[in-house]
Amino acid sequence: QVQLVESGGGLVQAGGSLRLSCAASGRTFSTYTMGWFRQVPGKEREFVAAISRSGGSTYYVDSVKGRFTISRDNAKNTVYLQMNSLKPEDTAVYYCAAAQRLLSMVVPPLPQSGYDYWGQGTQVTVSS
Repeated sequence: QVQLVESGGGLVQAGGSLRLSCAASGRTFSTYTMGWFRQVPGKEREFVAAISRSGGSTYYVDSVKGRFTISRDNAKNTVYLQMNSLKPEDTAVYYCAAAQRLLSMVVPPLPQSGYDYWGQGTQVTVSS
């Protein structure tokens, strides 16, 4: 069992930056592929980024490439999402998730059901 707790959300003006953190419980963090997702009320949850177990490989949705960076610190059991040049359309609840599968098995177009554990989410609001 893995418990995930996100933090770092908040209100920021367009063009600003935020860094989200997701702290995981347990001693097996390095064995999980980690992902970030976001959801706007009334819309489906959207994949944002994922990172391999070692941190050596990453994958992003096109809309955040060049603006967002996913990283992880396995010694701290934490995954991060650095978000720069934020836009109002980035406003959403952001969730982190952990998967026992390899990175290649949990990125689009593969289903989000490949992830085994989910956090409770943190709100990000970008004002124009």
